[in-house]
Amino acid sequence: MKRNHFLKTLGLSGILVSIFPIKSFAFIQNKFTRDELIGKGNPNLLGEKFKMQKDTYASFLKMKAEASKENISIELVSAYRSFDKQKQIFENKYRLFLSEGLTPLEAINKIIEYSTIPGTSRHHWGTDIDIIDANAPRPESVLEEEHFYGNGPYCKLKEWLNINATSFGFYEVYTNNPDRKGFKHEPWHFSYASISKPMLEEYKKLDLKKVFKEENILGNEYFTNDFINQYRNEHIMDINPELL
Repeated sequence: MKRNHFLKTLGLSGILVSIFPIKSFAFIQNKFTRDELIGKGNPNLLGEKFKMQKDTYASFLKMKAEASKENISIELVSAYRSFDKQKQIFENKYRLFLSEGLTPLEAINKIIEYSTIPGTSRHHWGTDIDIIDANAPRPESVLEEEHFYGNGPYCKLKEWLNINATSFGFYEVYTNNPDRKGFKHEPWHFSYASISKPMLEEYKKLDLKKVFKEENILGNEYFTNDFINQYRNEHIMDINPELL
């Protein structure tokens, strides 16, 4: 390497390190471990009952404060979810559907209408939230599409989010685009794009079949290559384009 080029490179590195701490610089390079990406790491999370990554949490609090000016009280229903929690949800449903007479593949396909296979949930990242309006009448089951449209109790929240959520960095994940495949529309599910986008880029590099086998997920023997490729394309990647 020529001396001038070396000095320029060294100078640029010094500037970057002086601006960004080493830990932050690693984040800029989008270095996420396999365990972090599948919800098994030890992320630095903030929040009370429901937790999320630091920057996600800060933006959420700002959005919540702004919405309160319109008499909307944004309430978290879900945020970070560990691999073990998702595994419990998935396997409980799997056993239930088998007991009701479904075949393993029928059970799996029924589960993934709304629930993710463990290790594939965006909630593993601490960037995604499920939200409702605590000031609205509370239905028995809060996360239902009908509650966010028409005369539903969360219409005011949904209308406000449609206008304002992106200004705080949050985007609806599973939109009501009729051409979208994968998970059904979730008007309550939003993602903090500045962190979830680079995490998705790293996540795409994982060998999901290997992950499912290593983590001994119930029913993983039915996850064929074709099934995994379709699941990846439709359930993981067929989302709001703003999050790709």
